[in-house]
Amino acid sequence: MAKKHYPLPKRFSAALSEAAYARLRALNAEYGLSNNYLLTVLLENLDDFADAEALGAAFDKFIVDHCGPAGPKTSRRV
Repeated sequence: MAKKHYPLPKRFSAALSEAAYARLRALNAEYGLSNNYLLTVLLENLDDFADAEALGAAFDKFIVDHCGPAGPKTSRRV
């Protein structure tokens, strides 16, 4: 069976922390997919493997640690 090509239009360029890039490279080594495909799989399936409460807590921590007292430009909470 021939492999299907999954076209990914270029949408943006992303910068990553050293820790995030190391995780991406580890996933690349394990699955043999490019960074674009790895991020696509992760984001398209995020609800399947990420606990919503834990994900929210991770974003809240990042905002406190890196966005200062004003927080992000928009809030996920209403």
